[in-house]
Amino acid sequence: MSYLLDKKNKNKKLTKVFIIALVIFFLFYFRAEIFKGFSYATHGVLKPVVVFGNNLGNKFSSIGSAISFKKMIIAENKDLKAQLGETVARTANYNSVLDENTKLKEILNRKPWSANLILGNILSQKNQSIYSSVLIDLGTNDGITEGQRVFAWGNIPIGRIAETEANSSKVVLYSSPGERTEVIITGSTYSGFMEVVGRGGGNFELILPRDFVIAEGAETVLPGAYPYVLGTVKTIISDPRDAFQKALIVSPVNIQELKFVQVER
Repeated sequence: MSYLLDKKNKNKKLTKVFIIALVIFFLFYFRAEIFKGFSYATHGVLKPVVVFGNNLGNKFSSIGSAISFKKMIIAENKDLKAQLGETVARTANYNSVLDENTKLKEILNRKPWSANLILGNILSQKNQSIYSSVLIDLGTNDGITEGQRVFAWGNIPIGRIAETEANSSKVVLYSSPGERTEVIITGSTYSGFMEVVGRGGGNFELILPRDFVIAEGAETVLPGAYPYVLGTVKTIISDPRDAFQKALIVSPVNIQELKFVQVER
């Protein structure tokens, strides 16, 4: 009985050895196809992982490139803004010089040939004083004396020298409130001298008898060989019950916009 059991176990061991040997034989004999199958299987399993890793790497690379590009754009933007600011500053300075040059040419072109004028700069023109006076950079060192007439644009009278110092002078404007100036009215029935009174801000008024005919647009000029225009009549105010009429006159010059004046010597 024991003999038969041992024999049976022995046969089982031989069978297992035979099967293992057969499997090994098949593996070596058909190794290319099997390993290729394993390769295909492994490739199929690992391909999604590899693709995901590559995509993830590309995304991180793209993000890094985007950040670098953004930094480059910001740096270029700052540089362009700095260049633009410099260009704007240069243009502003150029425009200022060009404007002054144009105004000086206008002054020279309007200047009467017989006039002997000296050019001066306006130093002070505060809002509280523009209706009465301005300060210029010409004084006794330049031959300036009290009473000399002051012009704008080379041929528009705007005031007179009231006070002088070595290097500066005070100009009282003809349009200063209460300032009285003798003029001649063109285009009226009266050919004699009349007196206009300053109202401030380049404005004047003239009181006339009601029977004097004066038209809007008529010019008031200073007496002299050259007809310097002080202002133009803009409005006539009259009342049939009043024996007088009032003419409102406006200077062609805006004092607030002036940078230069000319003093007649």
